[in-house]
Amino acid sequence: MSAHVRSRVLLSLSMLLLIVPITTFAAADGQAVGRMTANAAGLSFQIGSDNESVTLTISGPNNFQYSHQFASARSISLRLRDIGVTMTDGSYTYEMRLAPRVSDSVRAQIAAARESGDDAALDRIRAEAGLREMPAQSGAFTIMNGSLISSDATEPSAGPSDPKTRVGLSNNTGGTANAQFHNAPVKALDVVTADDAIIQGSLCVGLDCVNNESFGFDTIRLKENNTRIKFDDTSTSTGFPNHDWQLTANDSASGGANKFSIEDITAATVPFTVTGSAPTNSIFVDSTGRLGLRTSTPVLDVHISTTNTPAIREEQTNAGGFTAQTWDIGGNEANWFVRDVTGGSRLPLRIRPGAPTSSIDVAASGKVGIGTASPASNLHVFGSSNTDVFIGVGEDPLGTTGTQSALTIGYGGNSLGLATGFFNVRPDSSAVAPNPSLRFFTANVQRAIIDNEGFFGINVANPAFPIEHSSGAHLTVGGVWTDASSRGFKQDIVNLDSNEAMQALKGLQPVRYAYKVDPTEHHVGFIAEDVPDLVATPDRKSLSPMDIVGVLTKVVQQQQSTIDDLKARIDQLEAKKQ
Repeated sequence: MSAHVRSRVLLSLSMLLLIVPITTFAAADGQAVGRMTANAAGLSFQIGSDNESVTLTISGPNNFQYSHQFASARSISLRLRDIGVTMTDGSYTYEMRLAPRVSDSVRAQIAAARESGDDAALDRIRAEAGLREMPAQSGAFTIMNGSLISSDATEPSAGPSDPKTRVGLSNNTGGTANAQFHNAPVKALDVVTADDAIIQGSLCVGLDCVNNESFGFDTIRLKENNTRIKFDDTSTSTGFPNHDWQLTANDSASGGANKFSIEDITAATVPFTVTGSAPTNSIFVDSTGRLGLRTSTPVLDVHISTTNTPAIREEQTNAGGFTAQTWDIGGNEANWFVRDVTGGSRLPLRIRPGAPTSSIDVAASGKVGIGTASPASNLHVFGSSNTDVFIGVGEDPLGTTGTQSALTIGYGGNSLGLATGFFNVRPDSSAVAPNPSLRFFTANVQRAIIDNEGFFGINVANPAFPIEHSSGAHLTVGGVWTDASSRGFKQDIVNLDSNEAMQALKGLQPVRYAYKVDPTEHHVGFIAEDVPDLVATPDRKSLSPMDIVGVLTKVVQQQQSTIDDLKARIDQLEAKKQ
């Protein structure tokens, strides 16, 4: 085989390799694991690697997006009508990702390590389970006149029919020195120059170059239906870099992408691609190293400029054994937001334009300030001394839409005067008494309530008095404290012995006193530590007035009985005298 024929064979092989990123999966070791084919009806994928699921994502003209996850599959067929929308003519890109099989126990270990933030444990668990990034495929296909262009179609060459033929180059050593100007096709050998070569003009390389090529400002031109520049590193010594690289313009396969790529031929990867019709300044790096996306005048290290909602997507696939999750971070005239795409595109965090400085401020200590850059507590809601500042929970904290209910916790320096805090429960047109109410719970059990009338109940669901306890004791509307005294509340009921009551009464030592909290207010009563055991409380720090009343009542009853006996005797003596 001649050197020229060998070169054409190598060119054919390199063209075949260029189809790999478009029609096959490639594992990390470069081994092909699948193949994509397209026909007028749809796409077909033959997948060689075992998997738990396969996710197919397609994007195309007019912001077209399609994504679907297939259960464990070795073969996938996708018809255009299965997508559910009409796909307009144009070039589309796709990505296929495989998820590995992960046992429930390993998945639980991974989730626990992720929750605890233990990256070392994550790496160990994944290594022990043999988890690695599953292969992925990206590529392109084209729709024309509503149908897919077949990926098996071939494109005829526009150059000479014999790939070994060149125009105007003689291979006859006995020919004229001016043979290069002849127009008849002749056989050509490789040209080897064992010295530097200088071309003081432009160079055209490719089967479709012609005499009198119009170069314009082109210095080097590649001209044929598959244009490639390959960097073939022949290093063989240990420790020296040896990857082969390639600059690729457009896919070779029918229906493939219009694109420019940098390919790592050795690793069978395509780390960089720009597709055809990408807008001006899609990627722009200025002289200071700042990166502009769709702008040639980046202001910060990374500057994204677009006409509608510049955003960043952070997508974790399930190809690494983790649960798939996608978040968006973006901004527009309505808000800056964080969007939970996987969770139904909810917006858990939004900041509106015009929000003041330090609307939310997290200090180095972890303290959170709302309206302040210097939070003094774990959560500090700031307001000046003569303003109203509050935390509103519920439907209408401000009361701007009528009587919708809400709980307001606040500082009323403006409405209620300096240094005033408050709790407020707004009414609701559909509320039924005792609501609106403010309730207090411990251990998920209601312990106290302030109802719609301002009545306060302790372990009472619906108090009937201004103050009411579950024991039955209460304060009446008229202001009288009433003790609980129902037989139903009591046990071990026995009559109080008269002698016992008399001894207790004798032991009571009435005193005059003033409470330390108010020395100007004087009272008459007893000292809890000094009273007889019969009327003492267990801690001897307080007294029950009813206990003393009971003793006094028993003594008075006994004294009244004695008085009645004495009166009867006097009456008898008086009767005898008469």
